[in-house]
Amino acid sequence: MSPSAQQPQMNLVQSPDYRESYANSVQIRASVWDFQLVFGLASPEAPDQITIRNHSAIYLSPQQTKALWNMLGQHLAQYEQAFGALNLEPQSHSFPQGPIN
Repeated sequence: MSPSAQQPQMNLVQSPDYRESYANSVQIRASVWDFQLVFGLASPEAPDQITIRNHSAIYLSPQQTKALWNMLGQHLAQYEQAFGALNLEPQSHSFPQGPIN
């Protein structure tokens, strides 16, 4: 983009079906064409069993995925600077050891 080119004005509008939800589980699936982020709620059903109820899936282009990665990194760095380092280890003993989804 040339220095004289102006950025377009951005208007953020929520669509009629806009909704917010909480997720404590994110699964990532990738293909040559896109990335899929699947959001859900993980809850322990028994000491040795966790159920994940997926509620939303978002598809992103590889370029948008990389932009999201960069933005999340910047925001996480600011968050940790303000509030301290985040620990990814589960704090509850009801979750089994293994990869974080």
